[in-house]
Amino acid sequence: MKFGTKAIHAGVEPDPTTGAIMTPIYQTSTYVQRSPGDHKGYEYSRTHNPTRTQLQNALAALENGKHGLCFSSGMAAEDAIMKLLKPGDEVISTNDLYGGSYRLFTKIFQNYGIKFHFTNMGNVANVEKLVNENTKMIWVETPTNPLLNIIDIKAYGELCRKHNLLLVADNTFATPYLQTPLDMGADIVMHSLTKYMGGHSDVVMGAIVVKDDDLHERLAFIQNASGATPGPQDCFLVLRGLKTLHLRMERHCQNGRKVAEYLKGNAKVGKVYWPGFEEHPNHEVAQKQMRDFGGMVSFELKGDNLDDATRVLENLKLFALAESLGGVESLCGHPASMTHASIPREDRMKAGLRDTLIRLSVGVEDAEDLLADLEQAIG
Repeated sequence: MKFGTKAIHAGVEPDPTTGAIMTPIYQTSTYVQRSPGDHKGYEYSRTHNPTRTQLQNALAALENGKHGLCFSSGMAAEDAIMKLLKPGDEVISTNDLYGGSYRLFTKIFQNYGIKFHFTNMGNVANVEKLVNENTKMIWVETPTNPLLNIIDIKAYGELCRKHNLLLVADNTFATPYLQTPLDMGADIVMHSLTKYMGGHSDVVMGAIVVKDDDLHERLAFIQNASGATPGPQDCFLVLRGLKTLHLRMERHCQNGRKVAEYLKGNAKVGKVYWPGFEEHPNHEVAQKQMRDFGGMVSFELKGDNLDDATRVLENLKLFALAESLGGVESLCGHPASMTHASIPREDRMKAGLRDTLIRLSVGVEDAEDLLADLEQAIG
C-alpha cells in the first residue's frame, strides 16, 4: 500500500456501531462491564480509549511499526521513554538537540542519576568512543532542531546492535512521509504530533511507535501508570490531520526548497541551513535516508547583528513569530530566546547555534507570497 493510501486508510476502520467513516470521539471516562472483569476491551479511558486506539494503530502503520502509543505531548512521550532507564545508565545524544529535550534530560532525569553525553553525531566512530558499560541508549534527532543537521540512522542502528543499546529517533521534523527510522534500525520512534502530523496548530500531543512486543508492553505500562494520555478530542484532530499528511508534506517540501534557494541567493543573507544543498553537512546521508528535504529552513543574516535579526522577525507578516512548527501556516522563530533558551548560551554557541539564527517553518501558502514576505522583511 502506497503512503498516501495508508495515510487515509491504514489502521482505521469504520465505526462498527454506526458505520461512521470518521472515527467517533468517544468522550467517556469509563465503560460498563457485563460482569466484574468481563468487558469489551475498555475499562477506563486513561488505559484505553477507542478514539486513541484508532490513532495509535494509524501511527504504527505509517511508521511501519507494530505498536503505537499516544501521550498528552511530545515531552510526555519523551518522559515515558526515559523511564525505561534506571540510575547509573548513560545516554548519548546530539549537541544541537531540541531545547525541551535538553531541559528534560538535564533538569529532570539527570537528577535521578542518569548521565547524558551531548556530542556532534556526524561521525559515528567518534561517538562510539563515548560508549561504555553504562551506556543504554542513543537518542538521535534528524534533521536536528534548529540547525537541520543530518544523522545517519542506519549507521547508528548498526552501532546500537553491536553494543546492545536502544536507538531512539525523534522523527518530528521529517515525519514518516520523508523517512521511517524503524526500517533503518531504530528501536523507538517518537513524535511531537503537535507539529506536522497534526498539521493545523490546534492540538498538543506526542507519540511513540515500536516493533518489539516486549518494548511495547513496558512503554504501555508506563503510559497507563504515569497517566500522561491525550483526550479523545485531540486524538480525533490528529486522525483528521493524518489523512492529508502526504499532501501537506509534498507542499511543505516544495515551498521549503523555494525559500531556501531564495535565501541562498539574497545578498543580505549569510549562511542558510537546509539539507537539500549539496554543501550541507551529511547531504549525501539525507539523500539516502529521506525522500525529500522537508519544510524547515534556518538562516543567518550577514554581519551577525542581533538587532538586524530582530528587525526581520518583527517585520515578517505571513511568517508569524510564534513557537512551534509544522502547521499549514508559515512561522518564524528565534531559537536562542524561544525554543532553545533553556540551553546555556555557551553550549549553544559550541554547537553552532548563534544568537542571530532565524528558524522558518515554511507552510503551504503560495510560494510567491512567502518569498515576497521575506523580501520586504529582509529589505
